[in-house]
Amino acid sequence: MEFTLTNALIALGQLLIGALFVYGGLSHFGPAAEKIIPLFEARGVPMPRQALYVASVFQLVCGAGLMLGVLIVPAALGLILFTIAASVVMANFWDMPPGEEREALQNVWASNIAIIGGLLLAAAAAL
Repeated sequence: MEFTLTNALIALGQLLIGALFVYGGLSHFGPAAEKIIPLFEARGVPMPRQALYVASVFQLVCGAGLMLGVLIVPAALGLILFTIAASVVMANFWDMPPGEEREALQNVWASNIAIIGGLLLAAAAAL
């Protein structure tokens, strides 16, 4: 691949979005897991610890693929599905009364929609 500003920007974008998911996936194997698992239980996720670890490995693998430029389209599409599923499970603002927590989760949704947009651009650029 020849060096162009377009290619450099695409590679940087993939690196940054992929790093977000790698960091997130890694963090789920530490103390954060003990905060997330009760939330999974409360939302009825079956086998919450195992579900968290499987989702985190998926997130890590797809994020690394995006960062390294390996199987970019499947990695980006996988991360889109992951982001939608995580948003539905973890950012269920529609179940909350008006207030700060609901507004914070609505902002999480807005950010996740933007991340999905970046993933779609990464997939399109790889085609």
